[in-house]
Amino acid sequence: MSAKGVLRGLHFQDAPFTQGKLVRVVAGKVFDVAVDIRKESPSYGQWVSAILSDRNKKQLWIPPGFAHGFLTLSNDTEIIYKVTNFYSKEHDISINPFDQSINITWPLSVEELIISEKDMNGKFLKDL
Repeated sequence: MSAKGVLRGLHFQDAPFTQGKLVRVVAGKVFDVAVDIRKESPSYGQWVSAILSDRNKKQLWIPPGFAHGFLTLSNDTEIIYKVTNFYSKEHDISINPFDQSINITWPLSVEELIISEKDMNGKFLKDL
């Protein structure tokens, strides 16, 4: 369970452990984000978002080749994933969620956010 304001991501796994993720919220509400990191893609660096909650029961598919992040919008939020590949710590990569080249519009102010050191120190898209 996460408190309101927890920002996680942007995460992805590098080959050969790339993952697709099906994301669902079973308690609470999140602002969920997927970023296209496929360098050959015409939408490279662009992002999409969705509000996922236990009330709207929406899910978001994050295909391989996309980074994933979320911001909890309520207390006691619980998220579950179904993934297409095993977790590999050695292949897990974080992109800084405030990378200006991606320019995600997070719906809470920076002062309201709870973010890990790992995520704050994530790489920038240009450095991948």
